[in-house]
Amino acid sequence: MDNRSLALIACLFLHGCGTPPNALAPIERQILLQSSASWDGTPYTGYPQSAPELTLLKLKIAPHTTLAWHTHPMPNAAYILRGELTVQSRDSGHAQVFKQGQTLAEMVNIVHRGVTGDTPVELLVFYAGSPGMPLSHTD
Repeated sequence: MDNRSLALIACLFLHGCGTPPNALAPIERQILLQSSASWDGTPYTGYPQSAPELTLLKLKIAPHTTLAWHTHPMPNAAYILRGELTVQSRDSGHAQVFKQGQTLAEMVNIVHRGVTGDTPVELLVFYAGSPGMPLSHTD
């Protein structure tokens, strides 16, 4: 094989075009959530008009816990690591159960709460806000 062929193979390999069939991909990508609306179908309307600030929380909620009614002023999303969480909308009465491995696009400026069952719940919550903006408001 000449140098030109080797260079072409190296270029394809480095750019992911020519990965040998038995080689492991360096990155595995899986979209867990991509949404322009909250879990109940309410569309997101916009972001705060200031510099962005991202927050990622890991929350642990005890079994048989009912969280306070609250709102979020910015878009956020959660990934359920463990347990089962029922999210309820106060005004519509709509509720949905989210289990381990599922994601949810949270409500913005809509009063809601979470309720746990017989086991603890662990979740990661990502907030897309701005500096000084509270993550939630209790109602």
